[in-house]
Amino acid sequence: MAIAGNVVLLDAWVPRGEFSNYVPTSPEELAALAPSHILIGHGHFDHAADAAEIASRCGATIVGTDEHCSQIAEQARTELRTLPLDSDRTDFSLSNGVAVHSVRHLHSALRAPRGEQPPLVLVPDFSPAIEHPPTPHDTAHLASHFNDAEGGSLLYQFVVGDFVLTWHDSTGPLFTDAPEILDALRALPASTVQIGSIQGYNQYSNGLSDPLDYIRALRPSLFVPAHHDNWLAPLSAPAVAYEERLRQALAGLPTSPELRLLTDPADYVQPSRLTFDIPVK
Repeated sequence: MAIAGNVVLLDAWVPRGEFSNYVPTSPEELAALAPSHILIGHGHFDHAADAAEIASRCGATIVGTDEHCSQIAEQARTELRTLPLDSDRTDFSLSNGVAVHSVRHLHSALRAPRGEQPPLVLVPDFSPAIEHPPTPHDTAHLASHFNDAEGGSLLYQFVVGDFVLTWHDSTGPLFTDAPEILDALRALPASTVQIGSIQGYNQYSNGLSDPLDYIRALRPSLFVPAHHDNWLAPLSAPAVAYEERLRQALAGLPTSPELRLLTDPADYVQPSRLTFDIPVK
């Protein structure tokens, strides 16, 4: 993400392991962007497995929980700069006046049905692995990071003037497990843009109930689904498989945000899909 002159990475993993070269970039290319920070949402391999390599190459500061920072530092070839965030909410700043609010929340988890949304079970799609078979290097990379720890989950909100972007790479069962975190999200400024995970374990019993809770609390004008692509079949399905149910769910909200769906892999390399003007006060 480039915002007000800053370049940062939101997580750091090039999708590979079950397939190779599906997303046409590499850790080397991401390091060449010279990000100042790598903000970790949580530490699982499909979010942070390339953070150590990228930070070692470009000197970016790792931002995350103490567990995230320690895990990535242990994986690095060189000493890294880290910014551990250990409280339930931390406020800090990037350069050029970008304020950041970080809130500790929950990773997705399976819970008993609430009855708000029907279960969502999608047909797996193994075609990426067939069309882009994994290389031995990528298979070994996946194996070496498969057991990386979550280390807690962090939501980040970026504020520049009247523009507010909120990003979270997992969506937990806050309604049942931590309603106080929903209160903390409601206390944040309303989001201009929310980029939020919709894929998670609770979809198998509660459909999109958890993402809807986050959307209601964060009040975005524009919602961009994330963590909704075919990263590891059979746990995952293509992004387009979520579209109909997501549009139905959003339409049922009292205030429905505009939806901007990213489909894999073409939209990953289309910056115009997520390019926004920042109003200047």
